[in-house]
Amino acid sequence: MLAQYVYSAKAGLFRIVRHGRRWRSMLEMQEIDRHDTAESALEALRRNWPHARLPAQLTDWRYLPELALAHSRVSSEPVIRWRLAG
Repeated sequence: MLAQYVYSAKAGLFRIVRHGRRWRSMLEMQEIDRHDTAESALEALRRNWPHARLPAQLTDWRYLPELALAHSRVSSEPVIRWRLAG
């Protein structure tokens, strides 16, 4: 998983996702734009969706560091499925 900031609003799930050296601003799964910094992505989202009432500071968003969900990635190892006794 890529590092990202996430904020859930009535308008949808807003995300600011690191993509290499740049940041993507996203609404749900749709990319809106690319930015040089996470802060500029936040400014653009707030400017374009004022009705969403997005927090002005990234510290108020939920931050998910890179590989935070590495344990949930699909692996090539076989999956052990437990049978239910019945």
